[in-house]
Amino acid sequence: MAGCSRGSFPAWMTAAATRVDLSGSGGGGGGAASGTQPSQPGPPPADQELGMFERALSAASAAFISAIIVNPLDVAKTRLQAQAAGVAYYQAPQMAALGPDSILSEFRCSPSCTRGVILGREPICPPDCFQYKGTVDVFLKVVRQEGFGRLWRGTNAGLALAIPTVGIYLPCYDIFRNRIEDFTRSNAPGLTPYAPLVAGSVARSLACIACSPIELARTRMQAYKEFQPGVKPPGMWKTLLGVLSPHASSSQSVQNYRVLWTGVGAQLSRDVPFSAICWSTLEPIRRKLLGLVGEEADAASVLGANFAAGFVAGSLAAGLTCPLDVAKTRRQIEDAQKAMRMTTRQTLVDIWSSGGPKGLFTGVGPRVARAGPSVGIVISFYEVVKYALHQSQMA
Repeated sequence: MAGCSRGSFPAWMTAAATRVDLSGSGGGGGGAASGTQPSQPGPPPADQELGMFERALSAASAAFISAIIVNPLDVAKTRLQAQAAGVAYYQAPQMAALGPDSILSEFRCSPSCTRGVILGREPICPPDCFQYKGTVDVFLKVVRQEGFGRLWRGTNAGLALAIPTVGIYLPCYDIFRNRIEDFTRSNAPGLTPYAPLVAGSVARSLACIACSPIELARTRMQAYKEFQPGVKPPGMWKTLLGVLSPHASSSQSVQNYRVLWTGVGAQLSRDVPFSAICWSTLEPIRRKLLGLVGEEADAASVLGANFAAGFVAGSLAAGLTCPLDVAKTRRQIEDAQKAMRMTTRQTLVDIWSSGGPKGLFTGVGPRVARAGPSVGIVISFYEVVKYALHQSQMA
């Protein structure tokens, strides 16, 4: 990139001109004119003046918008992974007990299906009508069989998860990254390019451990289908109580709460590499895109650069970590006792032995389609809210 001064960028761009060039070009985005070495640049003024509360509020607002928009893709991904793990979406055992006069409408995949066979007075669909064959197929069958609103199943848990998770994650990432960069510039300049990777991994670990029970509830809510017409599926708190209830009679009540962190190891195994890949990819892309607009940078171009960088980084990280996401889903939907006896490595081996590479990448399509826009929305909206809060403080 051509050299350009840090002052040519808006002060609220937290990842633009002040960040180190991860490509090692030593060009613009960090110093004064070309050939001049900057003296230990720090975060821009807006980033320095915002406290933890303002950062958390910015991140939570971004997470709220993202969780609502991409939830249907999350449902599709979870259903595909749960189906591969053996979750049934067809009431086969009840079929054998049906008499000729039973009402069979719940055994139709859709009213327009032409594959139904007559049993009693009404047609029923064969079991494979209820098997999900891909992302679009999940959307169509969920809408036909359960209603349009079920595509947002688990949104309340998703919001309860996304707001505190991102509210911890992004502010901690900002703070850790700034301090690591300041330290390495003074003591070990060669390590400065790795600041986003380390900061993202540590921040994501804290967020995952804190919010793992909500992730468990969301996964179970999205994975299971309610077969009884008119019956409202259990919400987040009932789902968590259902996880705890088999262990309620045990005297070791405190240790039994460990079950709420079922799959946290697999979640960390997924999210820490995801965060490391995402941030170490996002930062240089965002810097280069912002360097292209230079002094002409306005709000729209900065938002576009943040969204584009987030989209690419999120998509790449989601695809590479899909096997760990499959393992996380399987551990969280299976029997708690079995899940607590299994390790993430054993789960991955089991998935490989039963499904091979295809099994490890079950749901990769909706996962990538969800992660790209989600990261782009969160990153760009996060910067906008931080800018608005900074402007309100300056007023």
